[in-house]
Amino acid sequence: MSSTAPARIALGSYGESVAERYLVEAGMIVLDRNWRCAEGEIDLVLREEDTLVVCEVKTRSHDGCGTPHEAVDKTKLDRLKRLGMAWLQQHDVQAPGIRIDLVAVMHAPRGSALVEHVRGL
Repeated sequence: MSSTAPARIALGSYGESVAERYLVEAGMIVLDRNWRCAEGEIDLVLREEDTLVVCEVKTRSHDGCGTPHEAVDKTKLDRLKRLGMAWLQQHDVQAPGIRIDLVAVMHAPRGSALVEHVRGL
């Protein structure tokens, strides 16, 4: 781990908290946080009406490493789909609909973070 790893972990935790609060205020119900299995991790698992939402949270303090949107490529999206199915199976849950969302959080040096919720990647 580099010396910046703790800072990245703290920034990621901050972004997940901001995203969770934003989604709950939008009416979603949190079912799980940071769920892990052998294949990877889901940041947030939520329910919006009858839809299970697998949510990837990407947090940035600047765009030098690319935008949060660029971080979710086809490989990442395919993994999130598999993880969503694994979560359903492990929890023995039936969902009429499953959706993959992205919440992009831009940490501002002062003031509130900027949050963008992209539904249905």
